[in-house]
Amino acid sequence: MRPTLSRRATATGALLAAAALLTVGVQAGTASAQPDSAPAAPVAGKADPGALPRTLSPAQRAALIREADATKAATAEELGLGAQEKLVVRDVVQDVDGTTHTRYERTYQGLPVLGGDLIVAATKAGATQSVSKASASALKNVATAADIAPAVAEKQALSAAAADGSKKTEAERAPRKVVWMAQGSPTLAYETVVGGLQHDGTPNELHVVTDAATGKKLYEWQAVNNGVGNTQYSGQVTLGSVQSGSTYNLTDTGRGSHKTYNLNRGSSGTGTLFSGPDDVWGNGAASNAETAGADAAYGAGETWDYFKNVHGRTGIRGDGVGAYSRVHYGNNYVNAFWQDSCFCMTYGDGSGNAKPLTSIDVAAHEMSHGVTAATAGLVYSGESGGLNEATSDIFAAAVEFYANSPQDPGDYLVGEKIDINGNGTPLRYMDKPSKDGASKDYWYSGIGNVDVHYSSGPANHWFYLLSEGSGAKVVNGVSYDSPTSDGLPVTGIGRAKAEQIWFKALTTKFTSTTNYAAARTGTLAVAGELYGTTSPEYTAVANAWAGISVGTRPGGGGGGTVFENAGAVAIPDNGAAVTSSVNVTGVTGNAPSNLLVGVDITHTWRGDLVIDLVAPDGTAYRLKNSSGSDSADNVTETFSVNASSEVANGTWQLKVQDVAAQDTGRINSFKLTFPTS
Repeated sequence: MRPTLSRRATATGALLAAAALLTVGVQAGTASAQPDSAPAAPVAGKADPGALPRTLSPAQRAALIREADATKAATAEELGLGAQEKLVVRDVVQDVDGTTHTRYERTYQGLPVLGGDLIVAATKAGATQSVSKASASALKNVATAADIAPAVAEKQALSAAAADGSKKTEAERAPRKVVWMAQGSPTLAYETVVGGLQHDGTPNELHVVTDAATGKKLYEWQAVNNGVGNTQYSGQVTLGSVQSGSTYNLTDTGRGSHKTYNLNRGSSGTGTLFSGPDDVWGNGAASNAETAGADAAYGAGETWDYFKNVHGRTGIRGDGVGAYSRVHYGNNYVNAFWQDSCFCMTYGDGSGNAKPLTSIDVAAHEMSHGVTAATAGLVYSGESGGLNEATSDIFAAAVEFYANSPQDPGDYLVGEKIDINGNGTPLRYMDKPSKDGASKDYWYSGIGNVDVHYSSGPANHWFYLLSEGSGAKVVNGVSYDSPTSDGLPVTGIGRAKAEQIWFKALTTKFTSTTNYAAARTGTLAVAGELYGTTSPEYTAVANAWAGISVGTRPGGGGGGTVFENAGAVAIPDNGAAVTSSVNVTGVTGNAPSNLLVGVDITHTWRGDLVIDLVAPDGTAYRLKNSSGSDSADNVTETFSVNASSEVANGTWQLKVQDVAAQDTGRINSFKLTFPTS
């Protein structure tokens, strides 16, 4: 019998929410995407229809890739690349007006170039409009003869994996020669990928880059990243399935033949395709193995529909091919992850195998890592890693709003159903990320040293500010109150426009090395293309970035009355609290609700520090708690404090205490800013 597509309602149950998950990359300098000059002014408040992404069928995309491949030598010549450089077409997207954005990788004398990716935007007539490069360095004079043996690189990579807590580590293949271009001058190197398992049972794909001349480790990144989650109730949903004879299976032929497999507590292989005599999957209980499969299939389907219907992207890679999902991974595995190497999502069953990590926002987060890998390839380390993680949070929220489930209305909370903290609070907050105790509200110079799940905070905050604006508001029954780093308001432009701007920047401006400054440049370029550089939308994008301390507001803005103590104060190791004081005078009335506290502390393990702002009457406002997992150096950031109940004038103190042994530091400066408005 010929298989037939079935889309019957299915009783699912315990879905789950989650949070912090995955892909790969490599961090380097600022990408070179620059805002284009203002296009012809579009209709106020509406995007220029010509600048919107064109919906490409897989066949149309394949034709564009073939065309780009046929002309890549001419493109390389036009770009002034050297004779030893070759372009490799990786992806093509096109705007409605015919502007084509072609993403290339590079080789040098046949060797892959890591950090050599670039994007060429060309008009419908074929004229090059702009070029965005992951690295501004010239690719020349690179020796291709290694001074060290591959075995040296492999040994170093295995040691790095072991130091990261991996177990059962082994090299997946012999180290390969590459040109490392993501940081500094191009260098001949070895790339080694270490397999096995990470400490928590997650598959390991640690990439270690070793200088082929000196044996020095240049960089490392994990290609499989994960996060935690818990179940949530989704109710009755509709799934894509196939009937073959008297048997049904979870193959969604309407969405790239996405398949859902049962690993049955295993940790390798594909597992067994879910099948059965009827077209009803699960019963809403985690004890029924089909329930997690139904939840995973539903989340994958909603995410597919979102990217296709909202952004015109058919599948993660845009080629119409569905990924696949594996559920019931491992035993008591409290994680979910995306692997580009298998093009699949994998979900554990949580603590006690009772809470499968298969909610719609987990699926959206994971699949969005796949979209990032297929487009910008943001390296999962440093600032680019934080942007990678934020991209998945942004689209997880977008898909949750798109799905519009009565059981789980869209919100700007991450993991709000999982109760990982044991008190009903979410894992992450987009309106004020620091409410989770670890994420950062604003960009600062050392944020690239923070775990990517926390350095994603400023980008998540930017998205919320651009969508909804600053200040207090209620959305879908959830209360938010979003501050800004400069104390000035941001007016939102709506979530739909914010999603549109981020997606277009991701696919046409961002490269593997994009950092926060380059993300600002790329999103402003996109806002200019869509709405014009004099539009409220363009201004809002700039203001939202300024609101997280990236760049300035158009026409200036910000500022205020500043009181600063730049005297250094030593912080004793595991000792008594110390203070730095400023005397505020000449300010009428009470302090503002957005008092800005600038902190500059040098310290070798910032997790040891507890930091408070102490008002003249002795009231303490906690700025930062200690954390055993916060291993980064230094505290260089601006906190916003609601001090409106305090009289402004008087002596204010920054109180700092080191509560653990072995690391030391000092207060470099303490600054209070009373905003002008």
